[in-house]
Amino acid sequence: MSTTMEQVRSWNGPALFSYGFRPFFLASGVWGVLLMVLWLPMLSGSLELPTAFDAVSWHAHEFLWGYLSAVLGGFLLTAIPNWTGRMPIVGRPLMFLFFLWILGRSAILLSAYLPALLVALVDVAMPVALGVACLREIVSGKNWRNLVVLVLLGLFVCSNLVFHWEAAHDDYAAQGYGLRLGVSTMLMMVGLIGGRILPSFTRNWLVKAGSAILPSPPMQRFDRVSLLALAGALFIWTVFEDHWLVAISLLLAGVLHLVRLMRWKGWLTWTEPLVLVLHVSYAFLPLGLMATGIALMLPYQLDLTGSQHLLMAGVMGMMTVAVMTRATLGHTGQPLRADGWSCVIYIALLLSVVLRFTAGILPDYATPFYHSSGALWILSYLVFCARYGPKLLAAQK
Repeated sequence: MSTTMEQVRSWNGPALFSYGFRPFFLASGVWGVLLMVLWLPMLSGSLELPTAFDAVSWHAHEFLWGYLSAVLGGFLLTAIPNWTGRMPIVGRPLMFLFFLWILGRSAILLSAYLPALLVALVDVAMPVALGVACLREIVSGKNWRNLVVLVLLGLFVCSNLVFHWEAAHDDYAAQGYGLRLGVSTMLMMVGLIGGRILPSFTRNWLVKAGSAILPSPPMQRFDRVSLLALAGALFIWTVFEDHWLVAISLLLAGVLHLVRLMRWKGWLTWTEPLVLVLHVSYAFLPLGLMATGIALMLPYQLDLTGSQHLLMAGVMGMMTVAVMTRATLGHTGQPLRADGWSCVIYIALLLSVVLRFTAGILPDYATPFYHSSGALWILSYLVFCARYGPKLLAAQK
């Protein structure tokens, strides 16, 4: 049996389709720029797209199910061969998956001229095909412990369909059940997968640095309790939205995950931004949960939408960029170190999230904060495309 690298090198087509992370991570970076470039004039009312969604619902949908589905595609198609020991999906099958993703974005963009059912089916075609491909690899490799990831992917698809149903029935989908289920699924993915990779990557770096203090091993009893608390809190939030029990459960889950993060000793990695950024990204999970809980209890003191952006832009935006930069370096044979441009990516994105949250606290200055946040987001993803795009396009040596 050929090795993974032999399989990758046997592909004679464009290097972009020689491994799953290449097309999808590059598309994530480009789409991250375009989404914000389009959103800022939509926010001011100077641009209207030919989509059936209202502006806010389009914005929320394309960041969550458009952008994140590309990141998930790149991550899963790269991680599952490592989990199962089987060959990666390359070449024409990878092209097909990528084509389905582009088709989904096009269908959403032009949905005003298309039947709602057709748009929904085209939109979910890529994650469904991705799930089938990953299921085949996991079953063939008898890697049963990672089936839970596919269960979450299935919930992610279901949440997208609920969002489409709400939008088609003239509901405000940006605040509906579908969006909350989608965000909840994303947060569970971060809690589960992040809980595996953060302590492992941190331990590897600290051992290499000669540290006597090491993080707690992944998936201990405390981790399982905190994940159960997170799942319960997110379920209650998805179903009830603003019930008093939602606030309490989110606060409890936030405290547990803050303690969980502390157990991984991330502050010891301050000299290596490539590791530190993973901890900063995860920190937005407990901070976002607690801020949302407080905003539900004290709506006049803390903005709910801004608090939820700590979960959307903070957790999703920062964690995906952190994973994409690290995976790109590791799988293209580069040293696992963040250079100055990588730090620009991280800092610009961090400031973007902070400014978006601040806009909710200082509504009189919201507009300049919105635009500054958007500009920093665009800067972050532009630098990602410029710095990591050539690595994603270049053939593996």
